[in-house]
Amino acid sequence: MTSPRPGARSPETPAQQLLTRTALGVFHLNGRFVAVSDRMAREVGLTAAWWQVLGAVDRAPAPVAAVARTMGITRQSVQRIADVLVERGLAEYADNPAHRRAKLLRVTGEGTDALRRCNPAHEALADRLRAELGEEGFAETVRVLERLSAAMDTVPPAFPSPPAAP
Repeated sequence: MTSPRPGARSPETPAQQLLTRTALGVFHLNGRFVAVSDRMAREVGLTAAWWQVLGAVDRAPAPVAAVARTMGITRQSVQRIADVLVERGLAEYADNPAHRRAKLLRVTGEGTDALRRCNPAHEALADRLRAELGEEGFAETVRVLERLSAAMDTVPPAFPSPPAAP
């Protein structure tokens, strides 16, 4: 009987194979979205990260922690971006009637103008993806990604729990 070579992976179950393919696909998509978004945002003096945070508070002001939860990133990352946006006049902090210490981040007129200038490129990308996927295919893609996101939200951050110490 031969033993596996050092460093060789054990065979994956079908579910593991699907998870691996899903994760790699999501990572690839994230990289593509960030690259395309950075190029589109750069044309109007933003970065993809600035555009994301401005977009998150465009319809309604929100605390930094809520923006971070929505985006699935750390509060500290959003805080750094929010501070830059405020420094550049694209956003501002406002009192939060629901929480004395957690200020609301809201878009300024200058921020709204920057978002408006991103709109043509955003629309062009949406139209390109709709043409590639078809109207129903595009809508189904959104539904599947939203289901995957909701399923991942049920997984605790410390999953799986580390093995108990001997």
